[in-house]
Amino acid sequence: MRFFRSISLFLLVGSLSLSACTGYQKLLKSANVNEKYAAAIKYYDKGDFFRAGTLLEELIPLLKGRPEAEKAQFYFANTNFKQRNYVLSAYYFKQFVDTYPNSPQVEEASFLRARSLFRDSPGYELDQTNTITAVETIQDFLNTYPTSQFRVEAEGMSQELQKKLETKAFQSARLYYLLRYNQAAVTAFKGFNTQYPGSAYAEQADYLRLSAQYAWAKESIETKQRERFVDAVAFYQGFIDTYPQSKSLRAAQAMYDDSRAELERLKKLPEAQTAAK
Repeated sequence: MRFFRSISLFLLVGSLSLSACTGYQKLLKSANVNEKYAAAIKYYDKGDFFRAGTLLEELIPLLKGRPEAEKAQFYFANTNFKQRNYVLSAYYFKQFVDTYPNSPQVEEASFLRARSLFRDSPGYELDQTNTITAVETIQDFLNTYPTSQFRVEAEGMSQELQKKLETKAFQSARLYYLLRYNQAAVTAFKGFNTQYPGSAYAEQADYLRLSAQYAWAKESIETKQRERFVDAVAFYQGFIDTYPQSKSLRAAQAMYDDSRAELERLKKLPEAQTAAK
């Protein structure tokens, strides 16, 4: 008996699904704009964003000049967001803002565009062009709507993206260091410290900058060593002043001591041998 009930239930569900599918296919072929629009809104309200989006995409050019057009375009942009098509949702939310600048939903659309770009931002190890665009868009939103109900979330998104850019910058500089491109590492860490002075990576960046400078001086020809060891000594002094309790003090001290010893050695060489060319 249970077997036959299960079969009946399966057939009933299958029949309803087929009926729903058939009804949707008829809607796609229908030329009745009002019927399509009503169905699209119903699908949207039920959370069926694929079917709602498909119908709305067809309807938008047909609804131009009608009061339903504004809602259709906003909903269509949001169906893309709900389906995680973030590049498309960002594009269509911007299009909505440009088309309906006086709409009561323009603030929300602007925020959802920013959120779309935020969601599209890749991991820090990849190219961060999209992240920079997202940060700029969020800042534009905050400038335009300083008292927005979405302000807290927008600020949170901006902070998260800034941390990603910060991590990218640090890891890029660190990669130069790991590859022993010491001159490039010194320059990159200097740029990092200037751009992110309060970074959580600041101590590590300062130490690696000192280490890269020391290694660069060690591998340089004698005519260039003096100025580079002088910089290594200066970096060490700045490091211990800023981080007197650092776990890297012993290693930093060793580089400092050797840099001072190298400077003493260079002093004893003939002037022509150590003069910069």
